[in-house]
Amino acid sequence: MAQKVYLSVKFPGVLLLLIISICLWLTACTKLDEFEKNSIVPQNQWSYAFKPAFNFEIKDTTTSYNLFIVLRHTDAYRYNNIWLNVGTQSPGDTTRYQKFELQLGSDTKGWEGTGMDDIWELRKLITNGPVKFNKAGIYKFSVAHIMRENPLPNIMSVGIRVEKIK
Repeated sequence: MAQKVYLSVKFPGVLLLLIISICLWLTACTKLDEFEKNSIVPQNQWSYAFKPAFNFEIKDTTTSYNLFIVLRHTDAYRYNNIWLNVGTQSPGDTTRYQKFELQLGSDTKGWEGTGMDDIWELRKLITNGPVKFNKAGIYKFSVAHIMRENPLPNIMSVGIRVEKIK
């Protein structure tokens, strides 16, 4: 008569912990193909003098990227839009500025982006399509608001996001 052999795991929690650890280790080793940096606006009052600057290193000039403005504001922000002056400086070049009007919401649909309680965060693409950087090196971005109201209340933070297109 054949004997039945049973495999029993006495510590299922240990096995589960081992599997989770291996999965976390494998995913932790992957490199993210994005950069995001935000600056907090002092006292949620964005003055003309506050022009946050961000540096991003481009190593791969063969791939395309998407550029976003990341803006966090409160529900008390008075306007449906914001006008920004974004500066971009290539390695060894002068800074070039471009004006953008970002729609933050509408009276019929409310705020765009994601919200929690009375705080809203919006990521808006500021290019008409994918962008290729011609030179490898450090690129510098700056963001200034060009609204008529100074300081501009209820803006919490502003930033830049660069995503590599796969």
